[in-house]
Amino acid sequence: MSAHSAEISDATKSQAMRRVLGSAAIGQFVEWYDFVIYAYSAGIIAKLFFPNTDPVAALLATFAVYAVGFLMRPLGGFVFGSLGDRIGRRQVLSLVILMMGGATLAIGLLPTYDQIGIMAPILLVVCRLIQGLSAAGETVGSNSFVAEHAPAEKRGLYVAFTYSFANIPPIVAALLVLLLTNIMTADNYAGWGWRIPFLIGAPLALVGLYIRNKVDESPAFKATQAAKRVASTPIRDAVQNQKQQMMFSFALAAFSSLGFYTLSGYFVSYLTTTIMLDQNSALISNSVALFVAFVFMILGGKLSDIYGRKPLLIIGVLMNAAICIPAYMVASQGTLVSAIIGQSMLAVGCGLFWGPVGIALLELFPTRTRFSASAISYNMAYTIFGGTAPFIGVWLIMQSGNKFAPAYYMAAISVAVLVAILFMPETSKKSLIHDEDVN
Repeated sequence: MSAHSAEISDATKSQAMRRVLGSAAIGQFVEWYDFVIYAYSAGIIAKLFFPNTDPVAALLATFAVYAVGFLMRPLGGFVFGSLGDRIGRRQVLSLVILMMGGATLAIGLLPTYDQIGIMAPILLVVCRLIQGLSAAGETVGSNSFVAEHAPAEKRGLYVAFTYSFANIPPIVAALLVLLLTNIMTADNYAGWGWRIPFLIGAPLALVGLYIRNKVDESPAFKATQAAKRVASTPIRDAVQNQKQQMMFSFALAAFSSLGFYTLSGYFVSYLTTTIMLDQNSALISNSVALFVAFVFMILGGKLSDIYGRKPLLIIGVLMNAAICIPAYMVASQGTLVSAIIGQSMLAVGCGLFWGPVGIALLELFPTRTRFSASAISYNMAYTIFGGTAPFIGVWLIMQSGNKFAPAYYMAAISVAVLVAILFMPETSKKSLIHDEDVN
């Protein structure tokens, strides 16, 4: 091959990798945007979609509907995980981004309780179920897609980069809600302005779909296809042969989901309803903290390529266990500065953990069952620990009267996950194509 031909080949590969990264990043953005915009709109949704009797009960009902979306995630993990291992990653990812965008658009168009009565919360639940079902395939699918395209020495960085885009939607959502609530009257925002963030989800999904249709299937899946080793029953194979790996994956996802949905889905409500911080300060401080997590997540992924996944996972979860209670104490001082500092303390530990967790979840499994095994264990954990994080936070404070109760809960989960990580194998130097994928 001539030097010129080699340059063209390298340029083509580089362009293809950029498309893969772009399609995965947009998919991550759309998935998490769909979920967090609901959480950031919880206050207005509670007023519009439930009987206006007890405000706390309405907020709990709103967060219960938020959690309902997660009930579909295990089912989505089974459905899309199996499809992804049998027909390929790209086709599944195209389907899920359309479903996510469509469900978010539908929420923005729903009539309220005053307009159609009990059908309003029922339709809201249906939309959340569709969101949960589709989201189950996005994170694991797009992370698999990136990992299986990436050069081995940059897998952690590339997956962390695209996975870190999960931190951008809460920032965009918070600033968008902040903008709308400040430029509109309260009546206009309650009447129609709250719908705008949901309606934006549809065009974002279409952009992601367009880019996904421009990329090829992953090389690892192609190699498994060529060897005629694509699993016909990937779920059964995973459950029979990879129980221990799925338990490790579940543990990693447990802390990952609790941390993410505490920071992005709960903390704004915690600051405004428990600490009585004004909404503008709560949204601004939360956006700053999530940007801190974004930066440290990419750093964590990069460092995991150098030092391995386990050291960074251990540092992240240890830091969180030690700092989450002081972080809540600082954030609860009731000022913008204290809210920024407290949440940013959480963001550093979570970010360092989230950086390597995306790739570590995948490296535990062979290509032929990777999507199924990781999607099932990941989404089970997200259902149990992520979907319930806002609800449990509110409930713990109500039951105990202690505004730091959610921090004690997070510290306990951190310690439990640390124990699991200590027994987990290091995976950073393993090929994503295992012997059973080609032999």
